[in-house]
Amino acid sequence: MKRFDRKMLPLRAKLLGYFLAFGTIILIILWVFQSFFLKPLYTMSKSMRVQQGASRISQSLQYNKNVWATVDNVANKNALSVYLYEVGSGAPQFSKECSYENPAIRLNIEYSDVLRYYETTVDNGGKYSFTDANDIEDIIRKREEIFQQSAASADSVQARVHQSSMEQNESLVFTYIVSRNDGRQTFVIITSSVTPLNNTIDVIRNQMILVSVVFVLLSLLFSVYASRRIAKPIAQTNKAAKELAKKNYDIDFNARGYLEVEELNNTLNYAKTELAATEKLQRELIANISHDLRTPLTMITGYGEVMRDLPGENTPENIQIIIDEASRLSTLVNDLLDLSKLQSGALQAEKKEFCLTDSVRAIFERYAKLIEQDGFNITFESKEDVFINADELRISQVLYNLVNNAVNHAGEDKTVIVTQIVKDRRVRIEVADHGEGIPADKLPYIWDRYYKVDKEHRRGVIGSGLGLSIVKSILDAHNARYGVRSTPGKGSTFWFEINAVSIKRRRKNDK
Repeated sequence: MKRFDRKMLPLRAKLLGYFLAFGTIILIILWVFQSFFLKPLYTMSKSMRVQQGASRISQSLQYNKNVWATVDNVANKNALSVYLYEVGSGAPQFSKECSYENPAIRLNIEYSDVLRYYETTVDNGGKYSFTDANDIEDIIRKREEIFQQSAASADSVQARVHQSSMEQNESLVFTYIVSRNDGRQTFVIITSSVTPLNNTIDVIRNQMILVSVVFVLLSLLFSVYASRRIAKPIAQTNKAAKELAKKNYDIDFNARGYLEVEELNNTLNYAKTELAATEKLQRELIANISHDLRTPLTMITGYGEVMRDLPGENTPENIQIIIDEASRLSTLVNDLLDLSKLQSGALQAEKKEFCLTDSVRAIFERYAKLIEQDGFNITFESKEDVFINADELRISQVLYNLVNNAVNHAGEDKTVIVTQIVKDRRVRIEVADHGEGIPADKLPYIWDRYYKVDKEHRRGVIGSGLGLSIVKSILDAHNARYGVRSTPGKGSTFWFEINAVSIKRRRKNDK
């Protein structure tokens, strides 16, 4: 049996699970608060209201301003019972009671209870509060006796119910002593009903059950809708990407939904365009290479058969043609191998300090025969000997490819000018020809691996279109700057810049 892998779940299923888990956590939090924190929070709220009311009454008593108006306002607004007792030389004397509490749960405080509360308040530093129902047992005892006596009457059933309600009641009692500005003291008792909450909690619990059922159903519907809505554009993009993997470049990534998906689709559309262009260039490269390989092979085979079958054809000229065509094959294969190694990173640059100027002179020695036989005018202009820290073999390859490219497109005057320019501790090599030039719209593509400006295959032009790609890869590996300037009909100038290590000025009689 195949083991279940959570990572293999589709995005829609995962989103659905996340939404449902979030809804479940919200429900659990609501039930926890309702079950464990409702009564404490309610009691805390009541206590704060009592404390605030007590503070207002204390200020009014201290300054003897609108005392009874303040008491009435506080008691009415907060559903409190307020009891005021004047404290004389002896025991506290009853002054006035102001109560707006529910008569069913109102406490009729006896004088003995007032004395006991007063003594407890004095012992506690002038303030005392409690919510324990056992502390008010004496206060409600007499009222219980009344209910017990009424049990024999016609309303006995209602009395028992009322008594049961009374036994479940709990009140918050706050007592304190106020010292007034006229030297008198007032003992204040404030009571507020805290319970019964059981019936309220039961009602809320029943409502919570109903709300939970509705919430679960709505969460399920919303989760299904949201997961589909979020996953749909990604699924569309994935489907289109599978078509792209099959090399179907006509597919469009047009799924919409949110910013990230649109950015991804834009990126994939760009990748699709680049892949289509690359495949087209690859086909062109294969066609070019096939032609370039077939031509010298045909020449070698043909001249070899002539030399074998015809007496007197074994001449140095025919042998030289076979050698030249073999060299053409070797150059093409080496270019392909070098480019592949450079772009894969397998060929690492081995940097050392050497004279760049001498490397250019060495390149010119390869063209001595070309200059002598074909009348080319290849010149090198420099005023200093410049030393750089680079891979000498690869930089020489760059120089050879640029000069060779200029020779192949030199134009009617067969002129190639190589210039060395030193500025701000950097050396620039420019290779210019007077050939046909490059159109402006093709300049951005000449460094591409598969691009060849001249699509025609002429015998006089040697190369596969890989030389400039090799130049680009080598210069990129050396962090060098490079570019090209070209005017159609007037020629092109290829250049590159690299940091100079040292510069030696030559004397006037030095070459």
